[in-house]
Amino acid sequence: MRVGRALRALVVAALLAATACANGGTSRRPPAPGHWRLVFHDEFDGSSLDTRRWATCYDWNRNGCTNSSNHEEQWYLPGQVTVGNGALSLTAVRRATRGSDGKTYPWTSGMVSTGRDHWDGRPRRTFTYGYFESAVRIPSQGGMFPAFWMMPASRHTPPELDVMEFLGSTQEVLMSTHWRGGEGARRTERGTYGPQDFPAGYHVFALLWTRHELTWFVDGLARFRVTDPAGVPHVPMEVLLDLAVGLPHSPPPSVREARMKVDWVRVWQQ
Repeated sequence: MRVGRALRALVVAALLAATACANGGTSRRPPAPGHWRLVFHDEFDGSSLDTRRWATCYDWNRNGCTNSSNHEEQWYLPGQVTVGNGALSLTAVRRATRGSDGKTYPWTSGMVSTGRDHWDGRPRRTFTYGYFESAVRIPSQGGMFPAFWMMPASRHTPPELDVMEFLGSTQEVLMSTHWRGGEGARRTERGTYGPQDFPAGYHVFALLWTRHELTWFVDGLARFRVTDPAGVPHVPMEVLLDLAVGLPHSPPPSVREARMKVDWVRVWQQ
């Protein structure tokens, strides 16, 4: 009986969340049974980024940053992060930018993280387990790599949780968990959802992370689940949103600018 009630609560809450999203609204609590507390949120209602909540680079910030392991084409700078009209904007611009690593990048773009400003600092906020959700409108231009994801506060990945990524297609969202397997080999389990015209409007991407499983939601409905214990992390993680450029291919020459918009970010815990 207890299991039946829990499952019914999950289904009803998910349906209510989906209905709210379809009507232009958003769910005010996670689509899962139990008592939940809103422990972190930003509605981006002001005129500037709240730097108490967000950094504008990775932990390895040195007058900007990039993810060199992905061979991305952008150098992240705080000037590409703006807040206004009730949304966060991460703007990628085709502008040659010299990074502090001595390389010149053809693009500059924006990102935010609940992590540190620098290696020697402390993360603003980290989370172990919870329900993580954000309303995001991705850009329509090709060659962009928008993401809402999580990395360990230990500064080393994997593990890594990708709540949403768009890689090579704006019509299909990727949802992934990464971890180290035997002999240190990198392992990935990934789900997809689509096709859908995601750039046409905001969509709510969410991840329910518990001790025993991971469940991804798009617009309030469960789309992918991982129950393999190896794929479920148990370490504190930072929350990130970014607009990378150049994966899996460079933008067409006609593309000069692209923008990822974020209506809100919320983290719930039991």
